[in-house]
Amino acid sequence: MPPEATALEHYLHEHIPLSRPLGVRVLAAGPDGVRLAAPLGPNLNHRRTAFGGSLSAVAILAAWSWLHLKLRAGGFVGRIVIQGNSMEYLAAAEGDFEADCRAPGPERWELFAATLAARNRARIELDAEVRVGERLVASFRGQYVALRP
Repeated sequence: MPPEATALEHYLHEHIPLSRPLGVRVLAAGPDGVRLAAPLGPNLNHRRTAFGGSLSAVAILAAWSWLHLKLRAGGFVGRIVIQGNSMEYLAAAEGDFEADCRAPGPERWELFAATLAARNRARIELDAEVRVGERLVASFRGQYVALRP
């Protein structure tokens, strides 16, 4: 596992304890995106597929993690919180799953960064896809807020 992924996984397990019982592993972590994985076993529902709340939690973590890494690389000190989100469940997740958050376009990032610099708080919308293998099982969109003290 690359050092950035290892460091992020340790951070999540220490600071966001729910990530550990979900079985979250960091597969990739960098400026282009974050990809997290979770096993089906601890995330089962009564139908022997992944519980929707687990899919949502891992998607939320993927997007939060990308923003955390991006802001930390720029020296940000403050809080990142989720303000709202939507999740569309497209198919049953019948196996181990991955949530992938890709970096937003440069225009969206530049507006967010400028607003944060000017107002000490800013909001950005991030997307993530949840897959079992190559199959898209859920689509996530979340609004995150960064706040300087």
